Amino acid sequence: MNARTEPAEAEPDASARPPLVRELLLVAGLFLVYKSGRALATGHTGEAFRNAHHVWDLERTLHLPGEGAVQSLLLHGDALVRLANTYYATVHFPATAAFLIWLYLRRPAHYVWARRVLAAVTAAALVLHLVLPLAPPRMLAAAGLIDTGRVYGPSVYGPPQSDHLSNQFAAMPSLHFGWALMLAIGLMAATRSRLRPLWLLHPLLTLLVIVGTANHYWLDAIAATALLGLALALIRP
Repeated sequence: MNARTEPAEAEPDASARPPLVRELLLVAGLFLVYKSGRALATGHTGEAFRNAHHVWDLERTLHLPGEGAVQSLLLHGDALVRLANTYYATVHFPATAAFLIWLYLRRPAHYVWARRVLAAVTAAALVLHLVLPLAPPRMLAAAGLIDTGRVYGPSVYGPPQSDHLSNQFAAMPSLHFGWALMLAIGLMAATRSRLRPLWLLHPLLTLLVIVGTANHYWLDAIAATALLGLALALIRP
């Protein structure tokens, strides 16, 4: 009687792997366009705060749980809130880069699909950031939340008036959550392990972090999920 074995994973198809130099230039170009676009969206302070009040009121109308409930959990200990701030500051870009590099080396066909989806979501998010500037809940007095990065550290943002490296009024949609969710979906699609649903813990933890640190509203994550769902429907593997 033969023992049942798991099917061996296929070797990566080198013919599906795009040229490395071209991909590096493409990804770098997309990143520069995104950063430049974010810079164009700065300066709309009044509109960003008006939109923030509208989002906050809409969440209460929809009876979404208060972001403060998550933050209160983090504030039970200084170490926990600092860990959340560190996760927010350091995991977003490296995790996405590692995801794309692994796919490029091990699953080239999945890499092309994932890169296209991420590019589409990021481009759509940039348009929304320009059209709908939105102050995060840490800036909204009505939210009653603490800017945990500023109070406990580490923080990735300086004072909005002097911070020329990032657009702090680009809360919706949350690319922190959108990219994290795509990372989980991409790895679940590209691997065969029965434990691969555990990758969903990454976007779940990201969601709790971005809300608990008062960098995003619940609706920011919902908008990112909608954009990602649309991209996945249009861009097939």
